[in-house]
Amino acid sequence: MSKTELEVAQATARLMWANERASKEMGLELGEVTPGEASVHLTVRPGMLNSHGVCHGGFIFAMADTAFAFACNSLNRRAVTMHCSISFIDRVAAGARLSAHASARAVYGRNGIFDVTVTDDQGAKVAEFRGYSRTIGGEWVE
Repeated sequence: MSKTELEVAQATARLMWANERASKEMGLELGEVTPGEASVHLTVRPGMLNSHGVCHGGFIFAMADTAFAFACNSLNRRAVTMHCSISFIDRVAAGARLSAHASARAVYGRNGIFDVTVTDDQGAKVAEFRGYSRTIGGEWVE
């Protein structure tokens, strides 16, 4: 019996998350993963604030990049980041609960384009991230 695309995406996410040490150390929580989409959550801690008293952009970037990674790998093709960029829209205070939702815009050949929107606990946009993926060969789930 073959697995559905959803089952494969979720199995891929479980395999990736089992070895995802950096994201766990940062306090990221993996949310829902479906084919071509993924979400990640983070509560901003005081130790994540920069000299302006707001969340350091590197944490927001890492969060968006992680959602992107899970979205592009959810298609069961091992993929890495080829290029990405982020635009920061609003500042984030300690205690804020952030969510990053990644979704595929185009997947062609070995390449993919994914957009990630980061929002706060009020639903306001905090950042927009675009990632370009490249498959490196191999599958996560047979």
